[in-house]
Amino acid sequence: MPQFRAVFDTMAGYQPGRAVIAPDGRSYKLSSNEAPDAPLPSVVRAIAEAATQINRYPDPGATELVAALAERYVVPAEHVALGAGSVTVAQQLFATVGEPGAEVVYAWRSFEAYPLLADLAGVVSVQVPLVEETHDLEAMANAITPATRMILVCNPNNPTGTANRSGELKRFLDRVPERVLVILDEAYREYVRDADVPDGLEFYRDRPNVAVLRTFSKAYGLAGLRVGYLIGHEPVAATVRKAMVPFAVNHLAQAAAVASLRAEDELLARVSAVVAERTRVRAELLAQGWTVPSSEANFVWLRLGERTPAFAAACAAAGVAVRPYGAEGARISIGDREANDAFLTAAREFRSS
Repeated sequence: MPQFRAVFDTMAGYQPGRAVIAPDGRSYKLSSNEAPDAPLPSVVRAIAEAATQINRYPDPGATELVAALAERYVVPAEHVALGAGSVTVAQQLFATVGEPGAEVVYAWRSFEAYPLLADLAGVVSVQVPLVEETHDLEAMANAITPATRMILVCNPNNPTGTANRSGELKRFLDRVPERVLVILDEAYREYVRDADVPDGLEFYRDRPNVAVLRTFSKAYGLAGLRVGYLIGHEPVAATVRKAMVPFAVNHLAQAAAVASLRAEDELLARVSAVVAERTRVRAELLAQGWTVPSSEANFVWLRLGERTPAFAAACAAAGVAVRPYGAEGARISIGDREANDAFLTAAREFRSS
């Protein structure tokens, strides 16, 4: 019998959102925070054209995409690092700090991949409980020790949708030693409408230990192609690039991401439609009597405790897949109006049952 690392005996694998089908054939997948719309025609054309070249390896440095991101965010190209989705860039980050005894601090509950990536990298997870469904930044600062190598701040937070604001984030960053890398995980940045929720790039520019993590999977609708990126000062970005698997961002993904940046105005109009639906869904849930934190992402969160499995099952029976988290709560992605209405009906019937 082959021998494996002991951590695999206790480590749970990543559990993606699932699809369900009701007895009448209805199926609405609101479990993975995906964009509800298909890619724009211009992006589809770019993918189709790139498909004629997939007998060749992709550009290992993704030169055109890196240049487009550098131009979009007014940063040096050397400050950009890529990966196959932001979760893979996060894995590269864990690899850069991972060694025996190293600690990584993050809130909990937050992005469910963080503990998995920490275990794979052999680092110690330091989980700081949420307060009122959001990051307790003061407690996270207090959790820093000489062994701390990295802190992850998911803003807006997945799965609760809550966000930390400029003043508290600045006070937190002021307390973090320069030797500790702070990653502002902003996978849902495009959905933010609270003007006091900062763009992490504001902090990165004059703080060499701060980097921003983003993705094309959510607002840009490229979840199936896997493109994520980091913007950080050159020592950070260069080290993250070293941890990247060669050719990790494929040719189709590079072409689609570049085309998406060119079509950003059209894409962000779609984002505004999702935000409008988010507002409507939350208002209806509040009217039904649920407690729903204000969300700055493309999903809402219900803390259901022991009722979580039953709630998820009731939604599934109506053809609506939501994302349950054990006996904690459920995250519900914002889909199109039909999907959202199906969910709201299921939530109303569950509450009245």
